[in-house]
Amino acid sequence: MYGELADWWPLLSPPSEYAEEAAFYTSRFRDLTDEPRTLLELGSGGGNNASHMKHAFAGVTLVDRSREMLAISRRLNPDCEHVVGDMRSVRLGRTFDCVFVHDAICYATSPEMLRQVLETAATHCRPGGVALFAPDFVRETFVATTDLGGHDGDGRGLRYLEWAWDPDPDDTTYIVDYALVLRATDGSVEVRHDRHVEGLFSEDAWLEAMREAGFAARSVSWNESEGPLGALVFVGVRT
Repeated sequence: MYGELADWWPLLSPPSEYAEEAAFYTSRFRDLTDEPRTLLELGSGGGNNASHMKHAFAGVTLVDRSREMLAISRRLNPDCEHVVGDMRSVRLGRTFDCVFVHDAICYATSPEMLRQVLETAATHCRPGGVALFAPDFVRETFVATTDLGGHDGDGRGLRYLEWAWDPDPDDTTYIVDYALVLRATDGSVEVRHDRHVEGLFSEDAWLEAMREAGFAARSVSWNESEGPLGALVFVGVRT
């Protein structure tokens, strides 16, 4: 999805669908930071959140390990800085007022990987700055879910079925399977399967890991009408 099929991303997940949640994240930063000017997003993907959030900041830097997804983001956000890097290990040599990790944090599938991402965020967050992390689920809110959608554009079309399920409730991962139906400009149709293994941690584990990384941390509820997805995010002030 983030490599070979990255060019299909805008039909799978268009920027317009991110306006409401991006406004929520921006408002949390404004609540906790005096005059935030710079934003670093780790695991920025196709830049959908940034396309809305960048207007609230003087400078936005987007980091992702996928060159293909950064190419999508550059078309959408030519006014932002783009850097190829892994959110577990990238070091830019400077700090920011705000650090943001959206659902890319779901790819931290072990406590060690989560710690690495939190350390990266802390390293790049100035003292008194704020970091925000938005996992799709915490252990307490996880339920098996299905979703479907997709869009048409530029003579092509995409439809998907998303299925999140947990084969082992005793570990720190769950699975998200995607069935992707891709219709090319010549009318031919291809069906692809894409499996994602994602991380799942308790609220307490999240808060403890953030404090160990150097944040004064708390969780914030966001009760969407769609259910538990996105209902809990984590914010931390850099101590």
